[in-house]
Amino acid sequence: MYKIQTLDRISAKGLDNFPRDDYEIASEIVKPDAILVRSHDMLSMQLDDTVKAIARAGAGVNNIPVKDLAQKGIVVFNTPGANANAVKELVVLAILLASRPVIAANRWVDTLKGKGAEIAGLAEKGKKNYIGQEIKGKTLGVIGLGAIGAQVANIAVELGMEVIGYDPYLSIDAAWSLNHQVKHAETLDTLLAKSDYITVHVPETPDTKGLINTTTIKNMKDGVRIINIARGGLVNNEDVLEAIKSGKVAGLVTDFAAEELLDNEKVICLPHLGASTPEAEENCAVMAVRELRDFLEAGNIEHSVNFPRTRMDWAIQAGGTRLCIANQNVAGVVSKFTSVLGDAKYNIASMINQNRQNLAYNLIDVDGKVDDETIGRLSKIEGVISVRPIYR
Repeated sequence: MYKIQTLDRISAKGLDNFPRDDYEIASEIVKPDAILVRSHDMLSMQLDDTVKAIARAGAGVNNIPVKDLAQKGIVVFNTPGANANAVKELVVLAILLASRPVIAANRWVDTLKGKGAEIAGLAEKGKKNYIGQEIKGKTLGVIGLGAIGAQVANIAVELGMEVIGYDPYLSIDAAWSLNHQVKHAETLDTLLAKSDYITVHVPETPDTKGLINTTTIKNMKDGVRIINIARGGLVNNEDVLEAIKSGKVAGLVTDFAAEELLDNEKVICLPHLGASTPEAEENCAVMAVRELRDFLEAGNIEHSVNFPRTRMDWAIQAGGTRLCIANQNVAGVVSKFTSVLGDAKYNIASMINQNRQNLAYNLIDVDGKVDDETIGRLSKIEGVISVRPIYR
């Protein structure tokens, strides 16, 4: 019986993917095997030593101490792409809001309440104050062409925009998913100089924090409109506000409210609505649950942010053991695994070793049930972080 702790409200459609005969799920649970989380702050949480994995039902993991958990052998999963459609649709809305002052127009029309038969005429006269522009034929620059950025680029093409994308780490899968009309910018400066609208879709890292700043804004077109539905820290708010004041930037639409951005007619702040749809929450929960099950039941790792992707078909029958071993990525460790198993007279049916920077992860299928003494010997090998047996 696996124990799963939920730290936030997780979609029932996702939780239904746990077989209830094999899993116990609760928000308060003693010694969980894994944790499901959305936005709960885990940075200072003390975890039981039984925790083997954490799955974030969403893409960002800023609320999880990823590096610290890696050193404990705890695998952290996220769900890239599961909420991509919801975010894509909000980006389209943001582009339109940046183009047409419909929010301000709506607020002004509300002030006509009580004027009865005069309203139609007053509205007709007042509409000249809320003229916007069409997006057809304008150029959209998409920074980051992952699951969300690629979808944004594709739908912008369908809406008649010219689209330029920039992503130095563009994956083959993402490249195949892009509409052939999306042009690829060789440098960020090229994209900035040609774009009427700029939308960012990269993770927030030390390298990308403050990506939109005074320096990059100088390379943009006059009257550019900036969209940030990705991460608040990607945009330096003070620098953008100065550019708005000078007229360099025509407007900002952001999903990350901050004191300095409020009550500015050229800024639209949203309360982090990116993935706030029932469909996105369900998709993320379903994906997170499937990742946890695949890991707990078979040791496979898919979409981890701190351990390498590792997958192996079963090479053993009932009565065999799959060893899931996390270790520091140093030379000679794998040979020590085989030596320990060989000394104990266990036959290795299949094995795989994958690494990611300074960490490695191994799946080793062994004929027969590996005893506790052998598992203890494996655990004591220098560089080994954790050893988990799965008995078939």
